[in-house]
Amino acid sequence: MSLTLAIIKPDAVGSGKAGKILAHLEGAGFTVRAMRLARLNKAQAGAFYAVHEGRPFYDELVDFMMSGPVIPMVLEADDAVASLRETIGATDPAEAADGTVRKLYAESKGRNAIHASDSDENAAIEIGFFFSNHERLGL
Repeated sequence: MSLTLAIIKPDAVGSGKAGKILAHLEGAGFTVRAMRLARLNKAQAGAFYAVHEGRPFYDELVDFMMSGPVIPMVLEADDAVASLRETIGATDPAEAADGTVRKLYAESKGRNAIHASDSDENAAIEIGFFFSNHERLGL
């Protein structure tokens, strides 16, 4: 078993889809190990997505992630990173496979309902961004 980070984004929280997304993830075999409701400020959103700084979509992404509450969560499963990325589907819901989170719940490529870590290394970093060492000791 391994861990990964998912974030239900402001579009999905604001439209009342968070519960459906959480149920979808649990139905796909993920166990929630930590979860919280958070509101990101500009510095936090910018720091979290710093890897994208300088790209054309960076400012829009930061503004979007500040636009409403988000739900970061630590998920556990076999090969959690790859499994979650398969479960959520392609970034653009028009390209996502049927039955994936983004195909079912995303509005657009920019408002795509959920974030997922892209590697085990980044999962560890991203989990640390949202959850303290004390909280992670229970993981």
